[in-house]
Amino acid sequence: MLDRSKLEITDRVALLVGRICEKRAIAAPIRRDDDLRAAGLSSLDIVNLMLAVEAEFAIRIPERDMTPANFRSIAHIAALVAALAEKSATAK
Repeated sequence: MLDRSKLEITDRVALLVGRICEKRAIAAPIRRDDDLRAAGLSSLDIVNLMLAVEAEFAIRIPERDMTPANFRSIAHIAALVAALAEKSATAK
């Protein structure tokens, strides 16, 4: 069974990545498990993506979670967002 909330998160992250790719004229499609650096995103693009993710999901990504591994792919970012959202929900 599909976890709709996770699918929605993945789709939203994919749109954010797509916007950055569009600005950088990266035409190749990026799949959910593709390495974003290998696809052409720079370090600055990844930082901008972190900021966009925080704004899109109204979350604060802790410094300890701002790692290359967490921002390696759309799937990794979506997993991070889902984990932070779950942690926030259980803390309330």
